[in-house]
Amino acid sequence: MADPKGFLKVTERELPKRRPVPVRILDWREVYEPGDSAVLRRQAGRCMDCGIPFCHKGCPLGNLIPEWNDLTWRGEGRAAIERLHATNNFPEFTGRLCPAPCESACVLGINQPAVTIKQIEVSIVDEAFGNGWVEPEPPERLTGKTVAVVGSGPAGLAAAQQLTRAGHTVAVFERDDRIGGLLRYGIPDFKMEKRHIEARLRQMQDEGTRFRAGVEIGVDITWADLRNRYDAVVVATGATVPRELAIPGRDLAGVHFAMEYLVESNKAGAGDQVPHQITAEGKHVVVIGGGDTGADCIGTAHRQGALSVTNLAIGKQPAASRTDAQPWPMMPTIFEVQSAHEEGGERVYLASTVEFLGNEAGEVRALRVAETEFVDGRRVPKSGTEREIPADLVLIAMGFTGPERSGLESDLGAQFTGRGNLERDADFQTTAPGVFVAGDAGRGQSLIVWAIAEGRAAAAAVDRYLMGETALPAPVAPTDIAIGLQLA
Repeated sequence: MADPKGFLKVTERELPKRRPVPVRILDWREVYEPGDSAVLRRQAGRCMDCGIPFCHKGCPLGNLIPEWNDLTWRGEGRAAIERLHATNNFPEFTGRLCPAPCESACVLGINQPAVTIKQIEVSIVDEAFGNGWVEPEPPERLTGKTVAVVGSGPAGLAAAQQLTRAGHTVAVFERDDRIGGLLRYGIPDFKMEKRHIEARLRQMQDEGTRFRAGVEIGVDITWADLRNRYDAVVVATGATVPRELAIPGRDLAGVHFAMEYLVESNKAGAGDQVPHQITAEGKHVVVIGGGDTGADCIGTAHRQGALSVTNLAIGKQPAASRTDAQPWPMMPTIFEVQSAHEEGGERVYLASTVEFLGNEAGEVRALRVAETEFVDGRRVPKSGTEREIPADLVLIAMGFTGPERSGLESDLGAQFTGRGNLERDADFQTTAPGVFVAGDAGRGQSLIVWAIAEGRAAAAAVDRYLMGETALPAPVAPTDIAIGLQLA
């Protein structure tokens, strides 16, 4: 293990400082300052190398956390990245974007703040890239089998890398003009700069993975044609259908889904010309939805120069710490202050949006909201509590309801569940033979760590389908449920 007395000598979590708010909202760089290696080693030394490491189960990837904590404490960075990559294709993504269910399951967290697992993880991979330790791993031989992966988010990229390394010829199709899916266009740079995607894509290209950006399956190529061209297909398109808010005034100008706004912002940040870009500059902005996507909108609006930002959540404000209803090692729902929330604005809970109000030009000017009350288990607006909130720009960030169905049903005969996800069996295979699904398209809206885990597991199923057996790891099954994970 790491320092046998580390958890006794160091009892507090230490994390890198965030850059000062007045400075960071002037740019789009990541919010954290560089970490201190001495602090990192101290935190790694707090790991107790438990006899039953619950952090393994808390992480869908089964990351070997005590092992790379020990190696970090010993200063053996190259060995640490090898152990980290043994279970996780993209720790530079999860280390920045994952809410860290592993930390919720940390045994030390029973009576002390948990080990800073997420920060140790990202520090290991950043050091590895900085020292040139992340190298291509091309296959020793080719199998002659071909696989199409549709979607280039974390699930698709993980599946593609695993299948390429198994010797299959893999092509990744992405309808956007750049590879990366929501990692590219859904995540603002202040949470993850795009250079991290580029570095990983270079490794994958050198391994032999082929990327086809700007190709929309179902439009440029039918799903049936794609299936005929390849020995297997992996659908990793994500759950991209946004949850609608069907109330009066929804058609007013200035009311948008969050992803419309974030995609345009990321494209502009990449240097693209975005005609008639949706921007928060000089506007009163209201964000409906209290999750990560809502926080991304808040941080983006601050950097664009919004006059005010108000965040509405229909439910109650979560507790500040773990409650008895969510005991260790469950992943609790707690009140979180993300970097975007530090930067300003107002957060309002128990707020039900009743109507969008417009001006004579057909533009949104305000929201009518009411307090939320619970009636027969339903959340409804409380009569007599209505009030108006000024708004020039409204962003709906209420989550997603499932993947887009176009062509999957008509071309392939793929079936969907009652929740709107692609139906699949215990091997991640859909009802269309040879067509597999990984990530949010089959699971529903979830975490990046689940997407990578499902991409790896689906790759193992595809390899077995093509070759009759597989040596690829399968960290999760389609029916797995994260400990205590509660999705909106």
